[in-house]
Amino acid sequence: MNAFDPVVAPLEWSSLDDRAVKTIKALAADAVEKVGNGHPGTAISLAPAAYLLFGKTMRHDPSDPHWVGRDRFVLSAGHSSLTLYLQLFLSGYGMELDDLEALRTWGSQTPGHPEYRHTPGVEITTGPLGQGLASAVGMAFAARRERGLLDPDAAPGESPFDHHVYVIASDGDLQEGVTSEASSLAGTQKLGNLVVIWDDNKISIEDDTDIAFTEDTLARYAAYGWHTQRVDWTQGGTGYAEDVDALAAAIAAAKAETDRPSFIALRTIIGWPSPTKQNTGGIHGSAMGADEVAGLKVALGLDPEATFAVDDEVLSYTRAVAERQADQRAAWDRSYDAWRTAAPERAALLDRLVSHELPAGWTDELPVFEASEKGVATRAASGKVLTALKDVLPELWGGSADLAGSNNTTMDGEPSFIPVEHATKKFPGNPYGRTLHFGIREHGMGAILNGIVLHGLTRPYGGTFLQFADYMRASVRLAALMEIPTTFVWTHDSIGLGEDGPTHQPVEHLAALRAIPGLDVVRPADANETAWAWRGIIENTANPAGIVLTRQNVPTFPRGTDGFAGAEGTLKGGYTLVDATNDETGTPDVVLVGTGSEVQLAVQAREQLAAEGIAARVVSMPSREWFDKQDAAYRESVLPSAVKARVSVEAGVAQGWREVVGDAGRSVSLEHYGASADYQTLYREFGITAEAVAAAARESLAAVRGAGDAA
Repeated sequence: MNAFDPVVAPLEWSSLDDRAVKTIKALAADAVEKVGNGHPGTAISLAPAAYLLFGKTMRHDPSDPHWVGRDRFVLSAGHSSLTLYLQLFLSGYGMELDDLEALRTWGSQTPGHPEYRHTPGVEITTGPLGQGLASAVGMAFAARRERGLLDPDAAPGESPFDHHVYVIASDGDLQEGVTSEASSLAGTQKLGNLVVIWDDNKISIEDDTDIAFTEDTLARYAAYGWHTQRVDWTQGGTGYAEDVDALAAAIAAAKAETDRPSFIALRTIIGWPSPTKQNTGGIHGSAMGADEVAGLKVALGLDPEATFAVDDEVLSYTRAVAERQADQRAAWDRSYDAWRTAAPERAALLDRLVSHELPAGWTDELPVFEASEKGVATRAASGKVLTALKDVLPELWGGSADLAGSNNTTMDGEPSFIPVEHATKKFPGNPYGRTLHFGIREHGMGAILNGIVLHGLTRPYGGTFLQFADYMRASVRLAALMEIPTTFVWTHDSIGLGEDGPTHQPVEHLAALRAIPGLDVVRPADANETAWAWRGIIENTANPAGIVLTRQNVPTFPRGTDGFAGAEGTLKGGYTLVDATNDETGTPDVVLVGTGSEVQLAVQAREQLAAEGIAARVVSMPSREWFDKQDAAYRESVLPSAVKARVSVEAGVAQGWREVVGDAGRSVSLEHYGASADYQTLYREFGITAEAVAAAARESLAAVRGAGDAA
């Protein structure tokens, strides 16, 4: 148990605590009743558990929501947002009764599901079931890695960076596959800082969960390697008593278990003590009705006519939570100050990480690649970039979903993040290591990466094949929604992966990912663009990015010679790679726009067109999103509005490129699935060639002339 944690055993529980719990139950019913929709049942029955966490168990300070020493709380059951909002109100996180009364309404602090950065005290956006628990695994990862960076030699429980991650999860969370992926990995990682409380109420939207969910969940988590306990408030189905002492003892036992994550099955009756709707699906996701709300209040011994009633004495008591933890906070402060004095270099690192600043001169470590016709795969170039940055950016760490050698996500010489007993001959490591191994768990990987970012100090990345970005799309979307800088590494980006065939060849994925608002999709054309792409991703902390890389070699273009521009234009998302102008107009005749491995085809087509007297500009556009962020003058300088003849070339569907090439433009694309063959054959057979790009340019020029003649 952490030396700075509030004492939970023996539990001190007074009549004021009882009154606070009853207040929570009534407020939950009132808030949903006022708006006319929502999820009152779980917030009512979990009131004692959530209050026990916030009032007696967790180390937190409502006046300092970003305190580095705080415990983390994740409400994975995000539909029961009131479970969290009511604790934020009672603890004093800036939420007031007006906010509760505005539940699920426009502009309120209390949206239907908790939203990160929207409401003080909310650590993560939860809504899609399972994402919260899975991301909490990432938070537990991050806590251990950060301790390794900042205070690796402290005794267990004695570092100011030791803390716990608490989760409240629902039946729905436990049914989603993403939690299975993440929980399995959490057991392998022996995350003793993670405590999950499962609200085992056996009710979901379709009522009794026996219709679809009958497994022995505790046995499953024990098989994962978790420490498991059961607390049964139904007394084996013979009655009901909200035994907070039993739950507090289970939490204390969980915290004492430092070598395994902990899973507490808390058997509850949803909506208890609502008179007629408790233990039914009817109280799960809809307003209770005025009579039922009144009956609940009568059962609680409260005035059935009073709404949003909070006793001043109760509120004063609950908002003194930080005062009741004053001794622990003072001890933590002393430990933290002593650490800063003893470890000034690590303290400076912490200050830099907290402020999200990058060290001076870090970009000097980025590799520069020599021009080469044979070139290198951008996945290989990416691996060289990561290795080059390992010493200057200790916050950068990551791995892949069982594809380390394919994704090139392993920094040379860096140990794996793994308990020593689970290290392998190929991947030696330790609990504070740097190389992450997610196993074949793409969806879990995405959520875990988000949790690592949300924990606050480090910059993780995780890799898989682009085709399997579909498996992690929900996590990618949530990263974009939360505006957090998670980095996704997607390799084998097209039919260029070859013989594996259409099941592994992404066709629609680039377009689908570009459709996610707030996600930067970056597909570099060569090794130097890859280095600059990583620079752009690392310098941005406002939103997530996916870097999309080739399996096959692509030429490394000459830079600053032979008419080729430097690769720094990558940061602008699109730039003129190599140019030609018509002597009469002073502009190109046609603009050829490519991404990734297809930029080389545009370069080759330019040479073919030049032989015909056609002046073609080649624009490399590694990131549509970065290009769109540039000012109008820059975008006009790259894509002159006067030049209507345009061609895009990308080995995927053309969806989205019409807005770049315009009505007279043409797209060289792939509007069907791939096949199994070497990549050279596939590009040739499917018409993704320099000849096809040149032909499309001629067609576009003809269309422009035709439009001019018609005018």
